[in-house]
Amino acid sequence: MIEIIPAIDLIDGKCVRLTQGDYETRKVYNEDPLDVAKAFEDHGIRRLHVVDLDGARLGRIVNYRTLEKLASRTSLVIDFGGGLKHDEDLLISFESGAAMVTGGSIAIKEPELFSAWIGKFGGEKIILGADVRDRKIAINGWKDTTEQELIPFIDSYIKKGITKSICTDIGKDGMLEGPSIDLYKEIREAFPDLYLIASGGVGSIGDIESLEEAGIPAVIFGKAIYEGKISLKELVRFTDKMEE
Repeated sequence: MIEIIPAIDLIDGKCVRLTQGDYETRKVYNEDPLDVAKAFEDHGIRRLHVVDLDGARLGRIVNYRTLEKLASRTSLVIDFGGGLKHDEDLLISFESGAAMVTGGSIAIKEPELFSAWIGKFGGEKIILGADVRDRKIAINGWKDTTEQELIPFIDSYIKKGITKSICTDIGKDGMLEGPSIDLYKEIREAFPDLYLIASGGVGSIGDIESLEEAGIPAVIFGKAIYEGKISLKELVRFTDKMEE
């Protein structure tokens, strides 16, 4: 059963969405992310993906007060990312209520530090962010594409203890035109024990069903909900199955 993980992206403490990581495309959907999170919780959702877009841009954690509010006033299990560059950022994240944190650019730019985080906090609490363009890892808010191939990148961190990875196809993100099913199948075939979280492109319930049929463990999406392409009521049948 696929796990449903809605996303809340934060700028100035508000719930926003970008298209393909472009800050110029930002659209505010709700002034209070807590209202959004509570609505998710009311419909049986258990997990939440929170991205500190201010932090991603500035290279340090910024919206930890909002994280603290979401964690303390809901029962949602939150993974948090965006601009986590130092040990202190992780400590603040966990102290503010994050159950897990996600690191992407840091895993490329400072592999020794990211590996140390895995050793210190454990592979269950550190999620590998694999943002990809044409099967190569992208960093720095998706502005730069590296020469690092996706599969070897994931493999290197599985060997260091990573058990979960969020893979975002940048070309699909925010477009609502369907996820990269073939890409996720390829990852699953290579790493059947990895808890793979698909991200990018989901625009309908049918997209979630396709990911589920492909055996993908979990999916992150947000814009489809905020734009009314998927209703929270439609998601109840997935959350009900998770409880069975």
